[in-house]
Amino acid sequence: MTTQQESRPHAAAKPVRWAADAVATMREGARLRLDYSAQSLWRVDRMIEELRREGTPYPAVETMLRGFGAYAGEVVVRQTGAEWWAGGGDHWVRTPDGRLWDPIDEARRCFAGDGSLRLLCRDATRGTARN
Repeated sequence: MTTQQESRPHAAAKPVRWAADAVATMREGARLRLDYSAQSLWRVDRMIEELRREGTPYPAVETMLRGFGAYAGEVVVRQTGAEWWAGGGDHWVRTPDGRLWDPIDEARRCFAGDGSLRLLCRDATRGTARN
């Protein structure tokens, strides 16, 4: 019997690891529990906003933002049955309706003050969530 992670496409390997790293870092460092729910993305958006308000330099948070974006992508994958796609070093989520989403770039946009992982998830799961 294979696990869910083993049966997923190869494109998912890196984002799944990045998301898990973000979850572990937030649990251990910030005492923030992320449970792969859509509601948890409120906390992630607030964490990114706090980093931005503090004036944290982008290079200092680049890896964490990638992890937060991958985490948001995993929320979409788990809620909709979407799949990770990869090409040219970039990773996207393709929802069952064929739309492509870039949660990793959305995390960067959040840090720049123009994005929301919570809203990306809401839009990506609208009408495609598993029953």
